[in-house]
Amino acid sequence: MTERADRNIKALRAGHDLLAARVRGFGEADLTRPSGASEWDVSQVLSHLGSGAEISLAVLDGALSGKGHPGGEFNQTVWARWDAMSPAERAEAFVRSSDALVARFEELDAPTREGLRVDMGFLPAPVDVATVAQLRLSEFTHHTWDVEVAFDPAATLSPEGTELLVDHAGMLIGFLGRADVLGGRQVTLAVRTTAPEREFGLAVRDAVTLVDSPAQPDGVLTAPAEWWLRLVTGRHAPAHTPDSVTLDSDAITLDDLRRVFPGF
Repeated sequence: MTERADRNIKALRAGHDLLAARVRGFGEADLTRPSGASEWDVSQVLSHLGSGAEISLAVLDGALSGKGHPGGEFNQTVWARWDAMSPAERAEAFVRSSDALVARFEELDAPTREGLRVDMGFLPAPVDVATVAQLRLSEFTHHTWDVEVAFDPAATLSPEGTELLVDHAGMLIGFLGRADVLGGRQVTLAVRTTAPEREFGLAVRDAVTLVDSPAQPDGVLTAPAEWWLRLVTGRHAPAHTPDSVTLDSDAITLDDLRRVFPGF
């Protein structure tokens, strides 16, 4: 378990350093251009990441001190303060806040990484450091794409983040997927990813779930693993879908899958 925490924390550091270096070079026009998140400009994505880091740091410190979760009112106060910032202030504060969270993760010794349990406030039970770091890595990896795609329509998720997240997509897929949009159709697909290679099943029935690779699927989806993760989180527009993504099926289309996963 410590190794999993170590890898997630190392990937967070690499991701932070790369995005922070990019952000330091942004001007006003860069910060106010539309991002990959449809309702946010680039500075608002950075605000979300920065405020999230501040809240996550307080949650982690609460677990370390024994004081517990800081509570929903604390979150509201943080979000209000970040919302009031200018684009340039958000960018500068993001670099500081994100670095502070990663540094706190890095300071945790092996016994703490193994034994600490953290109340996230929205999960049914406290979780280990590896899971806390993974949740932050997922958020950071996808929202980094929201920033990068504002400047490069062919942007992809980081290979480091993809490798660590691809085997955990099922953790939130039931929450993110919308089975009802197919109007009662029930479909089971075989999903085959590359970089890294994985094979499993996607069932859209009463709910959306991951299952074992079906022997007789209603179709086969083949895609880079990073695009599979972007599909699940709603970052799947045709303009950002590589030619290597294929769906061989008479039962469902890529546009149907896009509706199943509207994103966040």
